[in-house]
Amino acid sequence: MSTRTDAERLDVGKLYAARLHAARARPYLATALYALRTVPSRWVPTMAVDRHWRCYVSPGFVDRTEVEELASVWVHEVSHLLRDHHGRGDRVARERGLNDRGDRLRLNIAADCEINDDAYGDGLVRPEGMMLPELLGVAAGQLMEEYLWHVRLGPHLESMVWLDCGSGADGLEREWELGPEGADGLSEQERDAVRFRVAQGINARPGDVPQSWRRWAQEAFQPPQPWRALLGAAVRSALSGAGAGEDYSYGRPARRAASLPGAVLPSLRRRPPRVAVVIDTSASVSDVELGGALREVAAIVRAVGGRRDLVTVLSCDAAAQAVHQLCRAEGVALVGGGGTDLRTGFAAALRLRPRPEVVVVLTDGQTPWPAERPPSRTVVGLFARERPRWRYPDGEAEEEYVPDGPPDWARVVTIG
Repeated sequence: MSTRTDAERLDVGKLYAARLHAARARPYLATALYALRTVPSRWVPTMAVDRHWRCYVSPGFVDRTEVEELASVWVHEVSHLLRDHHGRGDRVARERGLNDRGDRLRLNIAADCEINDDAYGDGLVRPEGMMLPELLGVAAGQLMEEYLWHVRLGPHLESMVWLDCGSGADGLEREWELGPEGADGLSEQERDAVRFRVAQGINARPGDVPQSWRRWAQEAFQPPQPWRALLGAAVRSALSGAGAGEDYSYGRPARRAASLPGAVLPSLRRRPPRVAVVIDTSASVSDVELGGALREVAAIVRAVGGRRDLVTVLSCDAAAQAVHQLCRAEGVALVGGGGTDLRTGFAAALRLRPRPEVVVVLTDGQTPWPAERPPSRTVVGLFARERPRWRYPDGEAEEEYVPDGPPDWARVVTIG
């Protein structure tokens, strides 16, 4: 007796009707939804995606699920790919030593929280059993890297053991995936083109889009900034400094444990460094540049592993105006509008307790600088702009105004 194949069992009409419903509810995601290539598979519990934009679908799940809920799952899965959860998952796994399947499940849960905290309503129902930040006891509106700190596998997450959104959600390739050489995958250029089209649609009508998607679209249009690599180098340098390892952990055995058979010794766990961000809010800095500065603050949070508690933001014009322990980058009030003297910002940053290991200054450069090297590593991001020109009173000569550059002890790079 012959049995039907997965492709024959899949109710394609119902599945594609759900995709149409999803595109109508979230028109700015339509390009991405229709770029996904469907692959029937009995090995996935519901639906899952790989990093090559294939969507693996369980025929049984489609049969027992209403069209409205299927539409929500479509949106959920394509969100993993648009937000690059596979690439980010790989980076976090390398940085934090997350190697086994349980660690990748934690990544999948954290990625789901980033998507689900504002994905539903307005035409999309909440799928049954979905993961929400409130189940972790944390506030919504955070990133995968931040949620991950709160995900601990235990009895309260027993219901999540079935969860598997594929390598597109956490970066770990599954046995049932077709891999890079399989059929119907998108090339890297095609994937980038889809993201660009979606970002264009979101930026064209930002009022109709949740905050998390607006933030994603703004960053999608920004080319990778070289200063972020520079900041990463400063962070790694701070990690290697004396006193950077502050606690012990049994997550990775100590190297000296080999000399004591039968004993499990903890290893020293290194804490990401504290970062103070001084933002120039003087009158010479535009609103566009201030908006860019807040996007860079979000990138700094990712550079310290999503630890917002390690990032402090200070507004500064001629005086240090306000100090914020970071909760959300878009919620920081930047106060100022007068002259510029970032020496007061440096002084305020170094008075923080505990003192930051890294100070990041975002400025147009038209400021006096501290006369001496501060005890914290310093990275200066200069807003890119044309240099202003001026004339002598008689009008006979024209020169470029060139402000004094940052001192030699600061690591400097242009933003934008």
